[in-house]
Amino acid sequence: MNPFEMLFVPMVLFMVIVAPTWIVMHYRSANRSNSKLSDDDRQSLEEMLVAVDQMADRIESLESILDTDHPNWRQERGGQTQEAV
Repeated sequence: MNPFEMLFVPMVLFMVIVAPTWIVMHYRSANRSNSKLSDDDRQSLEEMLVAVDQMADRIESLESILDTDHPNWRQERGGQTQEAV
């Protein structure tokens, strides 16, 4: 029995089971490490979240002003949009 015949079965098992699993796991971990946010992306996201909070506060202020000046503005607007559609 020559050495090639002795290594044939382990080589086939390695190439059919171990190598594909190894490759899939490698690229999966590489993809996970690349999908993290960079410092610039994280800073941009923080700035956008601050802007969203400011806009939400502004909308609440505008709605409270409208509630004071025009108490039925929500119903009036709802009626207009339903009529327009």
